[in-house]
Amino acid sequence: MSDANQDQEEFWTSNAGSTWVTYEAPLDAFLAPVLDRVLAMAELKAGQFVLDIGCGTGESALQAAKEVGPQGHVLGADISSTMVTRAQQRARGLPNVDIKRADAADYPFEAAHFDHVISRFGVMFFAQSDVAFTNIHRAINPGGKVTFATWGHIPGNPWFTLPAAIAKAELGAPPKSDPDAPGPFAFRDIDKTCAMLERAGFHSATAVAEDMQFSLPGGAKEIAALSMHVGPAAGTIKHFNADPSAQARIEAAMAEAFEEFDGSGIPAQINFYTAFKS
Repeated sequence: MSDANQDQEEFWTSNAGSTWVTYEAPLDAFLAPVLDRVLAMAELKAGQFVLDIGCGTGESALQAAKEVGPQGHVLGADISSTMVTRAQQRARGLPNVDIKRADAADYPFEAAHFDHVISRFGVMFFAQSDVAFTNIHRAINPGGKVTFATWGHIPGNPWFTLPAAIAKAELGAPPKSDPDAPGPFAFRDIDKTCAMLERAGFHSATAVAEDMQFSLPGGAKEIAALSMHVGPAAGTIKHFNADPSAQARIEAAMAEAFEEFDGSGIPAQINFYTAFKS
């Protein structure tokens, strides 16, 4: 585990990890369009060896394993021991899936071993992205490919901006965070991220920003309920130790705000990146 990523390890193990395990089902359903698109762009083939960076509770690794079949193999890597434990439970009995607690920035992956590296929202948290992707590049076969998704520009993602504004209006402003620091929006700038991939040794790095819609069966109310535990509103509530009445007002206001999108889903802007190893 790299010293540079210790803060992320602590956050995703002791803080966010248990939340993502608890809300695994709605989160996997809500973010399913992103994983579907990553896998479609990856074009995984039977028999391939795949590395899944930031596999979380295992959904992406399990879906990739279906693509590569029994002759292939997927290694899911995540920094959070909390989520790795859950992913290992889900992968139990599947011989073509292995889950490891690993910091992809410095884990000694076998060199030139993987045909493909994938990630759904798992690569934006490296303290030193150049170093991490250089290590990932080393692990890929010549001719191999990396495909990953990140959040796009902040204004295009109301699942973040609306809850943040509503919680701030109720409780006050939490400490400001740097969007360029490791976090959800660190790779929102396509040109900057592609340049980083090229510095790490990849070629033909490209990306497309796609407009998507996220939804849950329970509509705006269910999305608001999820947003009370995951995302900026949840962080603000925790920071101010909001009382139950304030939390109820925040949840009601989010449900009302999300109603605007209830027919088509919450819009999102997602960046999908691909790059290759010579």
